[in-house]
Amino acid sequence: MATNRTFTMIKPDAVAEGHSGAILKMIEAAGFRIVALKMVRLTKERAGQFYAVHQERPFYDSLCTYMSSGQIIAAILEKKNAVADFRTLIGATNPADAAEGTIRKMYAKSMESNAVHGSDSDENAQIEGSFYFADTEKF
Repeated sequence: MATNRTFTMIKPDAVAEGHSGAILKMIEAAGFRIVALKMVRLTKERAGQFYAVHQERPFYDSLCTYMSSGQIIAAILEKKNAVADFRTLIGATNPADAAEGTIRKMYAKSMESNAVHGSDSDENAQIEGSFYFADTEKF
């Protein structure tokens, strides 16, 4: 079932380099409403819990180290067709393949340091949003 909400986080590299404001501005300019927002610093253990689905992948440890290397900004976004529209806005995981004008084309440095995370399905948007915003109204 499609929902009108998705989850994103601005990753440590983009936060550290001062791109958070520009990224949030792009998100709002694309018609998304920010319904929850917070800045946190993940422990390596907590990053591991979030990325548990990738636990068997060769990049898992590196990803957990990276995601716990600095502050991130987690957000729940609302818009009709939220997941698909947000995936279009952020661009391909590999910034070299991302379309011009997308967040990753503008702010990502590599596949891992790709500036933002975006949920890839309505189910994952709910799971990921609840991971960061368990105390918020029902996703």
